[in-house]
Amino acid sequence: MNAIEIKNLTKNFGEKQALGGLNMTVPVGSIYGFIGENGSGKSTTEKIICGLMHANGGEIKLFDRPLSDPDVRAKVGVLIESPGCFPNISVWNNLMLQAANLSIENPEQEVAKVLKMVRMEGSASNKYKNCSLGMKQRIGIAMALLGNPVLLVLDEPINGLDADGMRIMREVLVDITKTYSCTVLVSSHILGELEKIATHYGIIRGGKMIKEMTAAELEANCPTYVALKAKDMEKTKKLLERKFDRVVEENEYIRVYDAEKPEQIVKYLFDNKITVSEIKTDKINLEEYYINLMDNKEVK
Repeated sequence: MNAIEIKNLTKNFGEKQALGGLNMTVPVGSIYGFIGENGSGKSTTEKIICGLMHANGGEIKLFDRPLSDPDVRAKVGVLIESPGCFPNISVWNNLMLQAANLSIENPEQEVAKVLKMVRMEGSASNKYKNCSLGMKQRIGIAMALLGNPVLLVLDEPINGLDADGMRIMREVLVDITKTYSCTVLVSSHILGELEKIATHYGIIRGGKMIKEMTAAELEANCPTYVALKAKDMEKTKKLLERKFDRVVEENEYIRVYDAEKPEQIVKYLFDNKITVSEIKTDKINLEEYYINLMDNKEVK
């Protein structure tokens, strides 16, 4: 079963087309990284999934049920942009107000549970306005988790966070899926952080899905390479091209993609009277894969 299935979704704002036949599949239990440049249609898609906006056409199913089904829509937690909290009251009271709004039974117990889920149980008495950006984002996720949702939709929850805030957010999102069996749809421009937690990816451009893949498929499409520097880069590159099939110069390094070991390259160059000043083994990451895809470059 899939948590989200979207077929031929369209959305227009006047004469401007935001979504032009989007197809999307989010498996149950996944952390689905939703990637795309500004204006590509990510937020529009998420708002339609959450019922905050209506589509012009297409079909959306949540857990094999239509989006219009009130029972399944009640199981969707949402954090779009920033949480709507009262700045001068405590974190606890903000969550209690949201629990009352949702008519949640045993609100104290439920608020305590979601605060623990987002690592905020020690800050319940803090006024919202005194919380850091990372804390505010986790408060928003806590609000979205009230009511035990089975699907959590998050729009850019890690933007603007410091390194420690990002680490905590990663731990929270992984824990939500593993411990509480909640599927997470998360958009982000910080691809290095997304790559650490996502199990699936969807890359959108111009309102259309151009690539969906699992983390394992990304791994298979991101080859390792040996990167090196030498005094005469041009001569070194020409020499390496005689022995290896795929040699490129990028970011001030020469990359060799089909070498078995760095030592193989060092010996070959040494035998040809070229000394290597720096050498390392590296791998194409999600960000580089994405940039190559956007630039219509072949990624092998």
